[in-house]
Amino acid sequence: MEVESSPAAYNYMSRTFNHLSATEASSSAFSDCNSDRSGDFPAASSQSRQLWLSCTPDDLLRQLVSDLDSPSIEEQKQAAMEIRLLAKNKPENRLRIARAGAIGPLTSIISSADPQLQEYGVTAILNLSLCDENKELIVSSGAIKPLVRALRNGNPTAKENAACALFRLSQLDEHKVVIGRSGAIPLLVDLLESGGFRGKKDASTALFSLCSLRENKVKAVQAGIMKPLVESMADLRSNMVDKSACVVNLGVGVEGGRAALVEEGGIPVLVELVEVGTQRQKEIAAAILLQLCEESVVHRTLVAREGAIPPLVALSQSGTSRAKNKVRFFFSSFLLIDCRNNILVSFKKQ
Repeated sequence: MEVESSPAAYNYMSRTFNHLSATEASSSAFSDCNSDRSGDFPAASSQSRQLWLSCTPDDLLRQLVSDLDSPSIEEQKQAAMEIRLLAKNKPENRLRIARAGAIGPLTSIISSADPQLQEYGVTAILNLSLCDENKELIVSSGAIKPLVRALRNGNPTAKENAACALFRLSQLDEHKVVIGRSGAIPLLVDLLESGGFRGKKDASTALFSLCSLRENKVKAVQAGIMKPLVESMADLRSNMVDKSACVVNLGVGVEGGRAALVEEGGIPVLVELVEVGTQRQKEIAAAILLQLCEESVVHRTLVAREGAIPPLVALSQSGTSRAKNKVRFFFSSFLLIDCRNNILVSFKKQ
């Protein structure tokens, strides 16, 4: 089998760069970034172009960063696209790109009025944020507010990738407060409600991460998060049931969360999950019902009237050990049950 030799030079934007080596080529066409699905190299790309993107000599990186500040929108687009692909396809490039000074200009590009340039900037920042060492630099460069603006005004891909980038940045706990106070949460709730499948998934992932912080849970409930979550849980074919139930489980623990869930019709949906969901879904739904019943006899009555007792009894007998413990605690704390007949006898006084 013949091996094609490496080209001696590569032309980029009418400039020639020499001594490209293939020794660092990635063995995978894609990085572990499953959020940037904007595609790999254009179909017309030559083998030498792909080889160049796998090698990334430092002079090329410097040229790309310089072109991000070009007065030409087309040159900015080209440079941002190349950086996006470099960060996507080769994990070790992410730190090199950041060290070359790309994060500041990319942050500025996110605020561009040109939708495609904005999308490229958002997606490049997303791919760079997969490197933990870059997260602090991205936040300190002021990227959160432009990402939030893209979440509000961007095209669908920019919104989805902005949600993903905010999720990645929120993986550092100190960033959760900053993101939550930036206005991101109502926009993520909007995306959860009105976005496409990928937008809904990305929004729920970001919200789950952000809502580990109590003040963000309150913001999410106030923004109306329970409505789209209940709708997603009700559609068992949506592939969103688990994610939505996990976010609900966080949200019911704060003021207004329980009332909002009940108001949006969450109890019958949760009872259905206990009846026909997967083991994981049954367990999460039981945990949510337990929280609903903790402080409200009214909610206990509603749960019982929706027919929750028989499937909960069944779960206490055949579920996982954790599910059994949750359901048994539910019964022992709040209800007097005739387990032989699956009948509610009375509510315990609290």
